[in-house]
Amino acid sequence: MAHTRVALISGGNRGIGLEIARQLARKGVLIVIGARDLAKGETAAVAIRDDGQHAETVQLDIADGNSVAAAVEEVVRRHGRIEILINNAAILIDGPGGFKSSLFELKAETARQTFETNLLGPLRLTQAVAPIMERNGYGRIVNLSSGAGQLSDMRSGFPAYRMSKTALNALTRITAAELASTNIKVNAVCPGWVRTDMGGAEAERPVEVGAETPVWLATLPEDGPTGGFFRDKRPIPW
Repeated sequence: MAHTRVALISGGNRGIGLEIARQLARKGVLIVIGARDLAKGETAAVAIRDDGQHAETVQLDIADGNSVAAAVEEVVRRHGRIEILINNAAILIDGPGGFKSSLFELKAETARQTFETNLLGPLRLTQAVAPIMERNGYGRIVNLSSGAGQLSDMRSGFPAYRMSKTALNALTRITAAELASTNIKVNAVCPGWVRTDMGGAEAERPVEVGAETPVWLATLPEDGPTGGFFRDKRPIPW
């Protein structure tokens, strides 16, 4: 199968990021897994290659601007382009209490670390990749958000994570507006509560289902939506 697009997936070595990589690879997309630990990224890439698809790895720490620049430069050196960007890597470190953690117990450092990864990481990657997409006349940017960031349904619990995902939604809207005149589509997705290391064993969805909408957004046709927030391939409120 001919490789028609090149995709960079942050945090693509495990969980929903890895499943997105698998599903895109089966569609003929050339996958580059961005991982902080290069060895873990290569293990994930080998699993995809063993399935008969094409996958590579690049060292990527989205909390480090130099690492982002080097990773993007390396992918462009190898392939001359990046056409799909999946901003997947994120952390959930609220505590104490995990999902029940209180805003009034939130430490400033926890909030800083969360925003560094969950907001500034996607911002860095988007700023680095969008000009490459513009030069090539094509791009799809998918931001892995969460219903936890919906202002329309905001409630208590894991406040740093919630606020970071709300901010990621704002980044999605701003980016889509600035790129509205191009063939670059920018959307956010809530994959649902997915059984991953972050979601936990009690989560209601397998990763295969959670990955379906991000993959759909990553492969939208030219008349597809931009600047939206989706779950199960349907728009949801911000």
